[in-house]
Amino acid sequence: MKVFGIVGYSGSGKTTLLRRLIPELVGRGLSIATVKHTHHRVTVDAPGDPGFEARARGAIASLVAGPERWYQVNAVDPERAIDLAQVVAPLAPADLVLIEGFKRYPHAKLEVHRAQTGKPLWRASDPQVVAVASDHPLPDLDCPWLALDDVKAIADFILAHPGSRP
Repeated sequence: MKVFGIVGYSGSGKTTLLRRLIPELVGRGLSIATVKHTHHRVTVDAPGDPGFEARARGAIASLVAGPERWYQVNAVDPERAIDLAQVVAPLAPADLVLIEGFKRYPHAKLEVHRAQTGKPLWRASDPQVVAVASDHPLPDLDCPWLALDDVKAIADFILAHPGSRP
């Protein structure tokens, strides 16, 4: 399983790129999994749901399985950093795991950059950013540049790059 990250500042288009990239890669015969990092509190279950109730009573994880899908919820110690290798391990059946965010973690990354955000390049502080996809040319870039709207070229780059292994 290969792991490849998509990073960028808020509003740069990471999610939009992933929404376009996934069908391109699936169309090439790959199985794709995704991981999204968020700083917001999220939940896929609510009070009364079996998994929620198990965790409320002290279980560190719960898995709920049905005829069409299953999901697992793990409790995380908010004082500790998330172990990205542990997060992606259950996704091993996938050929490629695309990670949105987790920009401070050591894995190969493509930076999404838009001029309108007014933000500097993340690449300047992270050598794990192996290419930049942007809506404007970046002539002095010290890594490959890809046009943000050229999803086929971005997919080609990701597939040609060795990526990272968890």
